Amino acid sequence: MSGYVTVYMTASSAAEADRIASALVEDRLVACVNILGEVQSVYRWEGAVRHDTEVALVAKTRASLFDALTARVRALHAYEVPCIVSWPIDAGNPAYLSWIEAETAGTPGK
Repeated sequence: MSGYVTVYMTASSAAEADRIASALVEDRLVACVNILGEVQSVYRWEGAVRHDTEVALVAKTRASLFDALTARVRALHAYEVPCIVSWPIDAGNPAYLSWIEAETAGTPGK
């Protein structure tokens, strides 16, 4: 394993997605966030099936920063229980992984 992760998140709007992405990059908790755009979400919440439009985000960072990233997103997010999940990056372009490392340098968990 490389020690890097891809983090999938959803936001309630494009404005919220941009605010979260900007904060994560500015705080050096991630190297990059892709805002994928609107997605249709179907889920159960408080006993009812809901159909909503959300905005999907994908971030790339170090696995050691996931807890700090989660705390930061929760502080910025409108949802009581935001979607924040990660998948390990098993392999990648060495130069890209080095870039992730450099862009998240000096952050908690290093």
